[in-house]
Amino acid sequence: MSTLTECLLVLTKVLIANRGEIAVRVIRTCRELGIATVAVYSDLDRDALHVRLADEAYSLGGQTAAESYLDTAKILDVLARSGADALHPGYGFFSENADFARAITEAGVTWIGPPPEAIEVMGDKISSRLAAQRAQVAGVPGTTEVLQSADEVIAFGNENGWPVAIKAAYGGGGRGMRVVHNAADAPAALESAQREAEKAFGRSESYMERYLTWPRHVEVQVFCDSHGHGVYLGTRDCSAQRRHQKLIEEAPAPGIPAETLAAMGEAAVKVALACGYVNAGTVEFIYQEGDFFFLEMNTRLQVEHPATELVFGRDLVALQLAIAAGEPLGFTQDDIAPNGHAIEVRINAEDPAGGKFLPSPGTITRFYRPDGFGVRVDAGYDEGDTVSQFYDNLIAKLIVWGYDREDARRRTLRALKEMIVEGPATTIPADIAILEHPDFIAVEHSTNWVEQKLDLTGVSAPTTPAPADGEHRVQRDVDVEVNGRRYSVKLWVPEVAAVAGAAAPKAARPRPNAGGGHGHGGGAGSGQVAVPMQGTIVKVLVAVGDEVEVGQAVCVLEAMKMENNITAETAGKVTEVKVNPGDAVGAGDVVVVIGD
Repeated sequence: MSTLTECLLVLTKVLIANRGEIAVRVIRTCRELGIATVAVYSDLDRDALHVRLADEAYSLGGQTAAESYLDTAKILDVLARSGADALHPGYGFFSENADFARAITEAGVTWIGPPPEAIEVMGDKISSRLAAQRAQVAGVPGTTEVLQSADEVIAFGNENGWPVAIKAAYGGGGRGMRVVHNAADAPAALESAQREAEKAFGRSESYMERYLTWPRHVEVQVFCDSHGHGVYLGTRDCSAQRRHQKLIEEAPAPGIPAETLAAMGEAAVKVALACGYVNAGTVEFIYQEGDFFFLEMNTRLQVEHPATELVFGRDLVALQLAIAAGEPLGFTQDDIAPNGHAIEVRINAEDPAGGKFLPSPGTITRFYRPDGFGVRVDAGYDEGDTVSQFYDNLIAKLIVWGYDREDARRRTLRALKEMIVEGPATTIPADIAILEHPDFIAVEHSTNWVEQKLDLTGVSAPTTPAPADGEHRVQRDVDVEVNGRRYSVKLWVPEVAAVAGAAAPKAARPRPNAGGGHGHGGGAGSGQVAVPMQGTIVKVLVAVGDEVEVGQAVCVLEAMKMENNITAETAGKVTEVKVNPGDAVGAGDVVVVIGD
């Protein structure tokens, strides 16, 4: 097949409008194809792995995503200055934003993704439900209008039954989703969902649907070219979740009859072709008791795409590039056959903390990647890099192939137990608990299983402090910017000399002793409510003079794109509120004081 060779004639330089693991992933495939790469970065990502690997790197400035990766004007400026002729959006950020895709194509740059019109149809979860209906693919019972008030949620729940799921119309990955169990919770849930959606996707519109109580989350990887051809590359099961975000994915989806999986695949292609889709996409279904329902379509490459790559032996990023270059798929559905089973584990900077899953930003002091037959690690960080509270907490993905599911499961456990990530706490202990549990082995889990049935009592991953500076190096690697473009230079200096503007030397990194953990401020009953992690206060729920009960939320803290209720450990009257919305806080900071 000449697809990959031909795409080199069209695409010569690709800008990756993203960060972390997916930016690294795209850069590596481009390198293999001889395509030059351009990275962009915020102030916090100045020394990030994707910046170090790219052929060119340009500063966007700012710290938060809104100040950098979500600033269209800044990215368009870098496109013009770098001379890139194509842009890959990765996932998250602008990957499902039709306005951004249109701005890129209007600038004469190849957009490595679906047409803006398809994003408008499928990127909006409401219109995607309508499109699925037109393609005669049944969806979960729900609404196709933007929510205007909590009264609509209450009316829907009373008529169709509780719980109800409020979901971001322009989102994905569990962002902007809240499950409402009764009418009293509806106003706060809608407000929280809209607030999170606005921050994550730049739009707050939400809709609702019936929340199934014990479903499996099954998705289908589709590819369509610009010549009217569409195929599906099997299925993935993503049911091991917490907070509606995935922990472990596997391909193909186990425990479902082959004819049902085939029906899902055919339905997914019908939905994609019906909206003129081109490039990679993922059609998601809810499966329960033998029936499946259309959930939504993600108009981008998924985080879990490597599991599909291992099972089908195809580089999906390379396929994206070829299709963007105008090439036909070069194969049909009959040419696609799965081989074995793959499991992908997300390694997040997050402490399982007995099931609380607390964000844990910090500097990675040691990072050992496992290897061996069938083992792959995709990472956006390296030893010495810092995982910031301002971005997604995904550090790396462990993807493992096996001859069958049990072979893959055992190999994944072996690799997880070899893997070492020190500095931030990670989800590795919880991942091991999931993979070893009889329910997971027997495929009896669901999207609610981790939070409702999995006992993670005592399962935690303590943080480890960054080591003190060690010996200075004679050679110094210094990063400088000239007109916003990043360059790396080497300086050779006396060992004890200070170099103006030089990057601080990396310290020697002996393995720290296990121990420590999140600071929780005052102990139980102290009256001082402290935050367990670094983050930003988004809402204060109490005022001086209010009476509070044990376990009552006093404020909402956002860290690593997740909102966390900070609760009182003792009952009493609020005597002091130390924070306001928008304040940045660190682990252990006292936010509210409660007296007798």
